Amino acid sequence: MEEALLVVENSLRHRAAGRATNRPRERVVGGPDVQVNTMLAADYELGIHGFKTYTLASGVYRFFVYLYDSESADLLAIIEANRMGQLRTGAATGVATNLMARADATDIGILGSGFQAPTQLEAVCRVRDIRHVRVHSATPANRERFAVEMSQSLGIEVTPVSSNREAVEGADIVITITSSREPVLEGAWLSPGMHVAATGGADPYIRELDDEAVQRADLIIVDDLAQTKIESGELMMPASRGLVLWEQMRELWQVVSGEVAGRSSDADVTLFKSLGMGLWDIDAAKVVYDKAIASGMGRRLGGIS
Repeated sequence: MEEALLVVENSLRHRAAGRATNRPRERVVGGPDVQVNTMLAADYELGIHGFKTYTLASGVYRFFVYLYDSESADLLAIIEANRMGQLRTGAATGVATNLMARADATDIGILGSGFQAPTQLEAVCRVRDIRHVRVHSATPANRERFAVEMSQSLGIEVTPVSSNREAVEGADIVITITSSREPVLEGAWLSPGMHVAATGGADPYIRELDDEAVQRADLIIVDDLAQTKIESGELMMPASRGLVLWEQMRELWQVVSGEVAGRSSDADVTLFKSLGMGLWDIDAAKVVYDKAIASGMGRRLGGIS
């Protein structure tokens, strides 16, 4: 996670300097219940380009990153990326939280306990002195398992609770990482000074936050605005009705570079909407590739240098 946090932050610094670029995700329906997704990026600072492609078939996701050397155009590696994507997604939340949450934040409310939830919590705990976490998800057994496992792995108190509201109220930081099609976070539950990381849902018809939660944010930061305008239901829906303006949103690289302040006061409600960036994937892949070469791991394929 420490490496992933550094990778994400550095990739955004490269973008801020005009040394990296990212393209919005493209999606193709590959057949009944089959989706094919591609995320493309280039990092001129590192001399690499590439893409992540992932499929959803029969309810199973499979992720692969293709990493290229930009000078030679050689394909350096094909890397299975389920775990790598889990780490970089959590790290992005950690980077945003470090810049946007109050310095004295100690309590987290997390909504969701699935595959992506552990690294979300781990990353935030790396950037803040977290003392207590409340978790709610739809299935009691899942949230209870998550609470036990994360309490042990992070060495902090993680408590399962019976409602989203119970998890959120009184928290300093709120993480939403669900697959819900309807809002799990209501604006009425937010208090001054909260930071919200909305990291689940990348679909124009899905939203984790209701309109009031979006409107209560004093600052809205997204990872990639072009992608947000076609994939973030919680922002697209209120924007279409004039309840929030695209012009008031900023991108995370602007906060990382210092161009935009992560918060103006301890009373601000701040919101980070994360959809994922191919830039994070190729930069993470470069770290994995370099370590694999140095340690002699991986399998060399014919015709790939």
